[in-house]
Amino acid sequence: MSFPLLTATAALPAVGAIATAAVPAAKRTAAKWLALLFSLATLVLAIVVLVRFDPDGDRYQLTESHAWIADFGVRYELGVDGIGVALVALTALLIPFIILAGWHDADPLETGSSRWRPTQGFFALILGVEAMVILSFEATDVFLFYIFFEAMLIPMYFLIGGFGDRAHEHGEKAAATQRSYAAVKFLLYNLVGGLIMLAAVIGLYVVAGSFSLQEIAEARANGTLDMATNTERWLFLGFFFAFAVKAPLWPLHTWLPNAMQESTAPVAVLITAVVDKVGTFAMLRFCLQLFPEASKWATPAILVLALISIIYGALLAVGQRDIKRLVAYASISHFGFIIMGIFAMTSQGQSGATLYMINHGISTAALMLVAGFLISRRGSRLIADYGGVQKVAPVLAGTFLIGSLATLSLPGLAPFVSEFLVLVGTFTRYPVIGIIATFGIVLAALYTLVLYQRTMTGPVKPAVSAMPDLRVRELVVVAPLVVLLIFLGVYPKPLTQIIDPAVKQTMSDVQKKDPQPEVEAAK
Repeated sequence: MSFPLLTATAALPAVGAIATAAVPAAKRTAAKWLALLFSLATLVLAIVVLVRFDPDGDRYQLTESHAWIADFGVRYELGVDGIGVALVALTALLIPFIILAGWHDADPLETGSSRWRPTQGFFALILGVEAMVILSFEATDVFLFYIFFEAMLIPMYFLIGGFGDRAHEHGEKAAATQRSYAAVKFLLYNLVGGLIMLAAVIGLYVVAGSFSLQEIAEARANGTLDMATNTERWLFLGFFFAFAVKAPLWPLHTWLPNAMQESTAPVAVLITAVVDKVGTFAMLRFCLQLFPEASKWATPAILVLALISIIYGALLAVGQRDIKRLVAYASISHFGFIIMGIFAMTSQGQSGATLYMINHGISTAALMLVAGFLISRRGSRLIADYGGVQKVAPVLAGTFLIGSLATLSLPGLAPFVSEFLVLVGTFTRYPVIGIIATFGIVLAALYTLVLYQRTMTGPVKPAVSAMPDLRVRELVVVAPLVVLLIFLGVYPKPLTQIIDPAVKQTMSDVQKKDPQPEVEAAK
């Protein structure tokens, strides 16, 4: 029996979460180092998975399959394709930076505080989320995926509500109230989506007699499973609704700005750069593969919703006074691009969408973590409270600028490649949608450059005149992300050669081919 590499990659952070939570309350620093060690070990395993994966090999590799709940046909089945393995690597890469960036975020408010192990709990919850997200990217049993898709809500609820941002203009009591509201809203939105998906999961089992993704897909391909049109559409809508909440897609997006605003910066990155990617990933893996005809039927409506997300999110980002809410609305716009690329039903669009998931994760992490360092120094999230930071903290301002330019998809930085592919892939099949979506790029330039101008340039405000520049720990967090943004912006081939074969198989699932360009006959 070969070594269960995928199980180990998810189990290691789960064990780390338990070990970190068990550290004595007085050993806060030891708990931090233990959590960081487990996250780095997980990253090593994820790199091994990435190296072992053969882009030209079988669709699902490093597979594991064991009986679990035999009476209900539930199996413990894992496997990764090119899309899943890339997102497992992204998750494992970002968690150590999230832990380092949040090194002091869960320290007691007062010396000698008797609160129950706040530091240990904070880092244990982060590792717990990592384990569940990785299993979601690896699961090829629909019921197994559903369990971890829902279970990750519990640690996220406590991270938002129990370890929220301390920078609040109305004091700690108001901050606690807002954190509670944001956490409950996050939980309720995602629980409703999950319950609707559960009904669809049960319906799928009734129709197909199996929870195995590969068995159902094979049965559909060889004609032994023929779903009625209305049945397939209802099941598709049940799955898609849950994934659209998680993604988030307009009009199911309203939980995200509250959650990111009230979270610490590292937890905000965990939400939008890691957890939300499960929603868009699942659209590719489950919606398109299980319900190809329903996916094509719903495409026009989904493209319109994605387009609204792009423009709406960007417009609201322009008018934000709060730095974190601005990044949240920018992310809603970016997720609109990702979903548009998925349902454009072209290889360029889907390759761009998958690449966008990874590049958005890196660029959002870079921008939000630097913004978190900025906010921790000033004690305010309001844009108006800053000015002239580049004169007193030039390194902080420089990294903030690179993160901002990546957010607007500047050529030469990683998000540009993915956004370009999404727009090209959309335009070849839906030119009107593609043209309107380009206005999202113009708005992105507006909100990111205005944010930089108002916070970093101009006269130095008295409240920031003594602001220190980035420290060594903070540079260790930001520098690798900046390097990755530049490297993948210049040379994205290492990712595209892993992603493209999986995208071709997804296109085959929905029986779609790229539109052929119309070439006028030579006269």
